[in-house]
Amino acid sequence: MKQALTQQVLQQQNNKFKNTGGVSKGNRDNGFHPAFYDTRCDRAEVSCFSDGTPAPVHVLEGVPEDWVTKRDCSGKVAAIKASIISGFIHHGMFYTREQASSLCSQQGGA
Repeated sequence: MKQALTQQVLQQQNNKFKNTGGVSKGNRDNGFHPAFYDTRCDRAEVSCFSDGTPAPVHVLEGVPEDWVTKRDCSGKVAAIKASIISGFIHHGMFYTREQASSLCSQQGGA
């Protein structure tokens, strides 16, 4: 069974793609925006803070409420549906971390 997406999982992904276009720092200059994609509903959302402001990195706080599966004792988003993956939006299309990393390396980025 696929694991829910948590801040810990996002950190593991960041570590895996460190120094590549698979992280925000490595692809921001190439026009990528951190985002999430629901693989079941074919729906992408730009990563946002809880107030709706686009975030420069992947944050769970601003995801759609119907994606939230768990909150911590202070009410912050602790986990989102397992069908959600992190990635990036670039020119209106969603890219996985792997795809963004590959595209950035082809473009001479990270």
